Formats: sequence, structure tokens, C-alpha cells
Amino acid sequence: MNKAFSLHILLCCTTSLYGQSKLACYADSFNLLNTKVRDQKIGKVKAEKLASHYLNQISIGYRSTPVREEWYFPLAGYDQKAIGGINGNGYLPKGYNYFDGNKHLGHPAHDIFIHDNNQDCLEDRSNKEVNVNSITSGVVVAIEKDWNPDSELRGGKYIYIYDPVAQLLYYYAHNNKIHVKVCETVHPGQIIGTVGRSGKNAFKKRSPTHLHLMVLQTDNGHFLRPVDIYSKLKLARKSL
Repeated sequence: MNKAFSLHILLCCTTSLYGQSKLACYADSFNLLNTKVRDQKIGKVKAEKLASHYLNQISIGYRSTPVREEWYFPLAGYDQKAIGGINGNGYLPKGYNYFDGNKHLGHPAHDIFIHDNNQDCLEDRSNKEVNVNSITSGVVVAIEKDWNPDSELRGGKYIYIYDPVAQLLYYYAHNNKIHVKVCETVHPGQIIGTVGRSGKNAFKKRSPTHLHLMVLQTDNGHFLRPVDIYSKLKLARKSL
């Protein structure tokens, strides 16, 4: 564990108030941990203990914040018809483990496609970017804003948002732009980024422009399994 990582842990353990400062500290620590997990620079057992601790502390700090429990579809102007596959069959969780990082197995996610035939990250009909919206309330706990076509990073520019009420961790990947920061509290329907083509495979010509959406269930901060939210996406309120 490097000095910078240890310092963040120390700050989170010694901050006296469960206010925004402590929430921000634990969110920032989870962001650092997520990068280590992604790059396979930390053991799985240690990583899971730290992840559980950070998410639990984020939940404590979040309880005093306003909560709105309304689901929004994650792509502005689109609905469930944009989800890839047939009746959500693109969701293939077999073998997935968050702690495998960038080398994980399976595809425990839904790819949601936009109309972008020339692959310029602009919607063909409006010639504008398509906003990515937060599905629920939560706290931004990890982001990656830097990506280039030579990178091996599969998710590209991504966002993780943790919903402490439902104990769900949302992963929005392949973004073009990111409009939130770590520790920010978001509400349902809030713009968090724009759809893009970032990521090792998403950037390739064979891949249509899409949002990669994964949701992980936790239990008191412990990671359990990916969950299929296809049925809930079908009922989600359409984002404008």
C-alpha cells in the first residue's frame, strides 16, 4: 500500500464528523481503491475488506442527505427499445468478479445504443451529444476521465455511482465526457456525462456507439453479485 493510499485511509479514520467532508474522503478513497482493483495492484481479500469499509462509511454519511427514489432511463431521448439484444439477453454474468479488475470475465451488463452511424458520438437526428443520466440517487465513488485509443482499459471513461439506500453500485462506461466528480451527490435524472466510444473494444469500428451499464448488488458494503435490471429499465421514466 503506497503512502498516498495510506494517507487517505488515515484521513477517513480520523475525520470527526459524518458530514460532507467525511463522505468525500471515503468516496475519494474508494476511487483510489477501484483504480488499484482495475489495474490488479491489490490482492482480492484486502481489496474486498477495504471496499466494504468504504461503502459502509459512505452509507453512514449519506443518511442525512435528501433521497429521491425515482428511476430514470440512463440515456436522454431513448427508452428500453435502445437496449441491445432481445429482451435483455445481452446480459451474461457468468464468471464475473469485480475484483478481477480489467481482466474480468462475462458481460453482466446492458449495452444501450444510440443512433450514430458515422461514429462521431453525435446523435444522427439531432447532431448533438446524447446525455447520460443517473438512474437513481447516489454518490459518485469513482471516475476515469483520461483515456486514449492505445489504452488497454476496457471501460474507457467511466463513472461508478453508489446508491446506499438500495445498496447498488452503478457502472456507466464508454463515456465521451464526464460531468460529475468523485464525492458528488447526484439525483435521479441528473446529467452525469455523454455517450461515447471510449474503451479498448468500444472504440473499434465494429462497435456501435453505446453506453455500457452494469449494476452490482452489495450487502452492508460486501460485493455479492451483478444484478439484471432489465425489467426496471423497461419501466424507468424517460429522460429528456
